[in-house]
Amino acid sequence: MGKNGIKWPASSLILFFLLFCLPPSVCAQSSDPLRLQVDGAVLADAHSGKILYQKNADQPLALASMTKILTEYIILEAINQQKLSWEDTTAISDYAYRISQNLSLSNVPLRPDEKYSVRELYESMAIYSANGATIALAEMVAGSEGEFVRLMNNKAKEIGMTNYSFVNATGLNNSDLLGMHPAGARNEENFASAKDVALMAFRILRDYPEVLTIASIPRKTFRPDSADAIKMDNWNWMLPELVYGYEGVDGLKTGSTSLAGYCFTATAQRNGVRLISVVMKGRSYAGRFQETKKLLDYGFNNFERKELFPAGYQKPAQATIPVRKGKAKTVTIAASKPLTILIKRGETERYEPELELESAELTAPIPKGHVVGRLYANYTGEKREYLTPEGSTLESVPLVTTEEVKKAGFFRLIFQQIAAFFSWLARQIQNLF
Repeated sequence: MGKNGIKWPASSLILFFLLFCLPPSVCAQSSDPLRLQVDGAVLADAHSGKILYQKNADQPLALASMTKILTEYIILEAINQQKLSWEDTTAISDYAYRISQNLSLSNVPLRPDEKYSVRELYESMAIYSANGATIALAEMVAGSEGEFVRLMNNKAKEIGMTNYSFVNATGLNNSDLLGMHPAGARNEENFASAKDVALMAFRILRDYPEVLTIASIPRKTFRPDSADAIKMDNWNWMLPELVYGYEGVDGLKTGSTSLAGYCFTATAQRNGVRLISVVMKGRSYAGRFQETKKLLDYGFNNFERKELFPAGYQKPAQATIPVRKGKAKTVTIAASKPLTILIKRGETERYEPELELESAELTAPIPKGHVVGRLYANYTGEKREYLTPEGSTLESVPLVTTEEVKKAGFFRLIFQQIAAFFSWLARQIQNLF
C-alpha cells in the first residue's frame, strides 16, 4: 500500500527499483548494449568514418603498439612520395641494436654490422611488432627517433587527431628504452583516445590501402636460412588462419603494456562493408579479441550498404536550375551515380534526399555533366558522428547537368534583357499599389 492507502501497481514498484535501487554500474551497463569489458572503444565505417558505436571514446588512454599505425603511415607516405623505397637499406644504430636484443619485448634480432632493407624492417614491425626494427625505420626516415616523434605529433594534428601525445615511435613505455628515450619523462607512454586511434586506422586505410598486403600476412620467417632466422606469427590472432580467426579480418595492429592493458585495432570486410574497430585497455590477452568480435558482430549484423537513390535521381522540387544567357531558361540536374551508404538495417525509410547546390543559377554555356552540387541522404533520426569533418561528404554523390545548354545568340540575349527589364518594372509598379 502506498501513501493514503493507495495500492501501487507491481510494474510501478519494479520501475522504482530499477531507477533508484540498482547500483550506478548496473544502470550504466544497461545503456551499453554490448557491455564491453574495455575502458574505451569505437566501431566505425571504414568508407565514411561514420561512428556506429562508441564507449568512452574521447578519453586519452595508453595505446601501446597501436602507435605503429601512425609510424606505418609516415613510412608509407615517404615511400609514396619517393623519399624512400622498399629496396633501400640501412645500417643499424647502437640504440636500435640494443633494443632489438631485448627478447622480453617483441623483436627480431638486428646486427650492427649488417644492412637491412626497408621491406624486411617494415614487415617485422607490421607483422611481429618488432620494436628495434621500428626504431631503425624511424631513424632512417627522420635521422633520429626524436625527430620522427616530432613528425608523428605533427602528422597527428594534420589528420585531425585531438587527444594524443606521442613520445616514441614504438608505443613502449619509455622505461623500456634503456635511458635512450627520445622525448618525455622516463616512465611516459604514448596516449590517444579510441576515436583518435580509429582515425589513424581510417586514414591509413583510405590513403595507403596497401597497408593490408603486409598486415594480413599471418606468419613469416625473418631472414630465413640465416643464423638470425626467427618465425614471426602475427600478433593479430583474429586473422582467419590464426587462433581467434574471424571471417574478413585483414588488419591492423595489437598493443599491450602494463599501463595500456590489452589493445587492438581491427579492420574486417564482408559483403562490401569494411569496418574499423578499436578496443583499449582490455582485461586479458584473449579478452581484447573477444571484445573485438562483439564489436564486429554488432556492425555486420546490424548495418548494411544500401542504395538509397539511383544514378540519375532527380528530386521533384529541385530537378532544374535557372540559366542565364542560355538558349534554354533552365537545365535539368541529376545524381551522377547511385548514392549507396552504410545504414542500420530496416531504416531505409528514415532517409530523405537533400540537395546542396554550389549556385542558385548557372550562366551559359554549360556542358553536359557539369557538377552543380551534391546529393546527400538526410537521416531523420538521431544524427551520427563522423571521424572527420568531411565524413558526410563521403556519403554523397555529385549532382550534374543532364544536357548541354549553349549560349544564346546576340538577338536572343537582347530580347532576354528587355523581357527581364519589363518583368522588373512590372514588379516595381505592383509594389506601389
